[in-house]
Amino acid sequence: MSELKTPHAGDDMAKDDDVVSLLMRQHGDIRNLFDEVEAAEGEERRDAFRRLVRLLAVHETAEEEVVHPFARKGFPGGEQVVKDRLAEEKAAKETLAALDEMDTDDPKFMPQLLKLRKDVQAHARAEERYEFTHIRRSTDVTNLASMAKAIKAAEAMAPTRPHPGVESGAKNMALGPVAALMDRTKDAVRQAMGKV
Repeated sequence: MSELKTPHAGDDMAKDDDVVSLLMRQHGDIRNLFDEVEAAEGEERRDAFRRLVRLLAVHETAEEEVVHPFARKGFPGGEQVVKDRLAEEKAAKETLAALDEMDTDDPKFMPQLLKLRKDVQAHARAEERYEFTHIRRSTDVTNLASMAKAIKAAEAMAPTRPHPGVESGAKNMALGPVAALMDRTKDAVRQAMGKV
């Protein structure tokens, strides 16, 4: 099988000085990683799935720490928008937890992955429509850049690509389980926003 190349936020050298543009690019990265997991087999599938889990963990944690707090207060109806997004995230996290317990070669893995993909894509569309659009309309470029900086700090702290010299998914995850990754992401975001 030819080596799959999944683009990542920042690969295009964009300045990422707008939180909405950055999160939209991450949504594209997530879709690409789902494609990669589905197309791969064996160890390649395990590695791609680990990268998908990492990106989902970083993305959702950063949204919970940066985007949702702004949305709650930043525009009319924001509290309900966040409540709806959190309900969607809960369903996706439950499916992700079930997948994380399985081997990627398990016959039950792909049907669960496809369910996760459907849930994540519906959630991303709802975020883009009900949250991101309002955020861009409700604040200035300085605040959009500040939020983007916090999300970039989370990405830098928890890269979605395997580290050099750590070629297997199992070894890469040994660098930190998902729960610890989420905690470190929260810390990085809070530090970048000056909340520590």
